[in-house]
Formats: sequence, C-alpha cells, structure tokens
Amino acid sequence: MGKLWGGRFTKQTNHLVDEYTASIGFDQALAEEDIQGSLAHVTMLGKCGIVPQEDVETIKAGLQTVLDKIRRGEIEFSVVDEDIHMNVEKNLIAEIGPVGGKLHTGRSRNDQVATDMHLYLRKRVVELAGMLHELQKSLIGQARDNLDTIIPGYTHLQRAQPILFAHHLMAYVSMFQRDIERLMDSYKRINVLPLGAGALAGTTFPIDRHFVAEQLQFDRVYENSLDAVSDRDFIVEFLSHASIIMMHLSRLSEELVLWSSTEFNFIELDDAFCTGSSIMPQKKNPDVPELVRGKTGRVYGNLMGLLTVLKSLPLAYNKDMQEDKEGMFDTVATLEGALQLFAPMIATMKVNKSRMREAVNQDFSNATDIADFLVGKGLPFRQAHEVIGKTVLYCIQQGKYLLDLTMEEFQQFSPLFDDTIYEVLRPETVVNARNVYGGTATDQVAEAIKRGEVLLSMTEQWLAEHV
Repeated sequence: MGKLWGGRFTKQTNHLVDEYTASIGFDQALAEEDIQGSLAHVTMLGKCGIVPQEDVETIKAGLQTVLDKIRRGEIEFSVVDEDIHMNVEKNLIAEIGPVGGKLHTGRSRNDQVATDMHLYLRKRVVELAGMLHELQKSLIGQARDNLDTIIPGYTHLQRAQPILFAHHLMAYVSMFQRDIERLMDSYKRINVLPLGAGALAGTTFPIDRHFVAEQLQFDRVYENSLDAVSDRDFIVEFLSHASIIMMHLSRLSEELVLWSSTEFNFIELDDAFCTGSSIMPQKKNPDVPELVRGKTGRVYGNLMGLLTVLKSLPLAYNKDMQEDKEGMFDTVATLEGALQLFAPMIATMKVNKSRMREAVNQDFSNATDIADFLVGKGLPFRQAHEVIGKTVLYCIQQGKYLLDLTMEEFQQFSPLFDDTIYEVLRPETVVNARNVYGGTATDQVAEAIKRGEVLLSMTEQWLAEHV
C-alpha cells in the first residue's frame, strides 16, 4: 500500500526525504493519546450521523486491537508512514479493511497532533506535580527532624548569620510550591481541545467539537481554528516551568554537593544515591545531584529551541512545528528522572548536627546581633556597625571568636557592653531573636512547617481531582 496521501503524486518520495521528515522515531510516544483522541472522534462521527454506527463500532474495536498490539510491542512502526497518526491508521486499515479509512473524516493531522500533545502534557503536568509534592514531603520531614539544628547562613557563599537548618530546607519547600502552582495554573491552558479545527479552517462536516471535548474531559475548545492548529504556547509554557523547576533542583544540588564535601561535612547522602571511583577506592561521589545540575542545561536548551522554532512562523501549521516534540519528551523524561531520585535522596540524607554546630561556633555570623545590642543601648546603627567591624578585626588578629572575648576586651571598643552580651551571642539566642513571620526563629519555622503541611494537603486534593 502506498502513502495514504499519495494520490496527487506521480513518483515515490526519495527515501532520504522519508527518513529526514518522518517523526515516528519519537512521536510513537504519543500512541496512547493518538488512539484515545481517535476513539472520541469516531464516537462523535457516529453521534452526528457522519459515519454509520456499525462502522463506528468496527473502527473502535479495531483501534483497541491496534492499541493492544502496540502495548505488547507487536507493531513495527514504519518511517514510510511518517508519523504515529499514519502508522496507527495504516495498521487499523490492515486490521479491519477499508472502513478504517473513515476514521479520518472531518479532521486533519494538524488538529490531531495538537490534540495528542494536549492529552500528553495534561497527564504529565499532574504526574510532575505529584513528584514535586513527594519531594516537598521529604524536605518537610527533614525540617521537622532538624528544628534544633543550627547551620551557618550564607550570602556571597560567606558566612552571614546563623539559621535553623529546617529554615533553609523550608526555603526549597516554598520554591517547589511555586513550581506546583505554576503547573496547576498551566493545566487550564493545556486542557483545551484543538480537534475539529481541521487543517486550519475547520471542516465542512457537521461535527460536534464540544461533544469530543466532553468525551476527552477537556474544559473547553479552541475558539479559532487557525490558533488551534498553530498554538504551541502550552508547550513553551511547560518548558519554561520545567526550566524553573530544574533551576531550583540545580540550586539544591549545588548545596548538596557542597554540604557533602569533606570541607563542609554537613550531610551524608545515602550510598544508594552515590557512586565510587574506578581508581580511588575512598571516594563517595554525589553523582545524582551533580548530574541533575548538569542536565539543567539541556532543559533550558529545549525551551530556547522551541522559542526559536516558533519565533517567525506564519499561521497556520508549518513542518517546522514537528520540532516541538523531541524537546518536550526529553524535558519530561529529564524532570521525571530527577524528581524520582530527589525525594528519596533527601529523605535518607543524614544530617551531621554536631559539625553544623561546630561551624556556627567558629565564625562571626553573630556579629550583627552585637550591633543590634548596641543600638538597643542607644548607639546609632552606623556607629554600632563601625564598633563591631573593629571588634571583629581585633578577633581575627588575636585568633579569637566573639564569644571568646573577655568583658575587658569588649569594653575597649564600647563602654555600652555588659555581661548580657554573652547570652545575646549564643547561636540559639541569635536564631530565636529573628522571631518575625518568615524568620528563622524556632517558633516561626515550626509554624512554617505547619503551613507547609496544609499546602501538602491542598496539593493532594488537587492531584486526586486531576488524575
């Protein structure tokens, strides 16, 4: 059998053109969605009296047979048949005869492939939101276990002020919550049906697009047929959200790599998520976070690639748009792979509390609190800042930390110092002094964990409604 569209042509397509233009090598990933859309479409054709009901039932049975064979790996996809749509239709006709050719009545591959991708992404954003939810649970679990663990907080990768380790982890819970909310919001733009737009102008058949939307559980249909077949905003938006998620994962990865180094020794990743060296037997390498950090670039690239493809395309469909799929599939696979590993890696991470405390005791991250102490005694902040700068310089020159200074040493910089300064400088005091909403004080972080648990419940409800 020749090509299903070959009637107008007088010679066969060059085999190199077949290979170059075919998308079946990657769009076979849309097989389930393609048949799902076809089942709804042919059901509508029967409802509207466009195709006899007997033929509709034959086609539906044939589609199910083709789907079963695809799932069992019994169908060999052909480059000659170009894409998943033509491969499915060719196999359908081989299964049930010429009546299978009626399936394509009232539609084009242009609105068909768009429908497939809407169905595909609709499912994946829910799955990815669920994976982010699991990662949040792991982070909140570690935060709950480390409400008494103090760690140096950094700016410019220099020690700045002591904070709770739980506070640090909850910052990532907030980041991933924004990611979940972006995915949730994108769902309403993904869940729009393009089928029925035809190649670009609609169809002469009296189809019922809203019935198909109901069958496929789409919230609405595209209002404009040109927009329906040429819109890839929903993929661009997904790739943008995915890039932000990977950026967040990459930032956390960098911290895990640093924290697990001998120099920091703040955490130890479970052996199940590390690898060794082929030459250095003592090595334990944090390969998972390193590779997630590295794979972030390919997700950024997929976003920039599609934006570049679309930037000067006239309406409506153009073959350039075939380039929308590989980056989308690759991004989904990259994200899923990272998130599947991150949640258990965080959950099994061991926290070296004593080493974190040692680090806090051996720095000047409590210096700001001395300035605040002097301000409380009536000294203007700028003068207090200068006093503490000189005090820290003295400590560095003497090889001491602030808590090592005697009262006599303190008072050589300001007579306002008294014995209460030693309590002010304790790491626990410094942390709990930040008792403002969103701050690092123990009470505030405990409340943040409670709020995080409420968000987990809300996400679980949304996931249950959209699975």
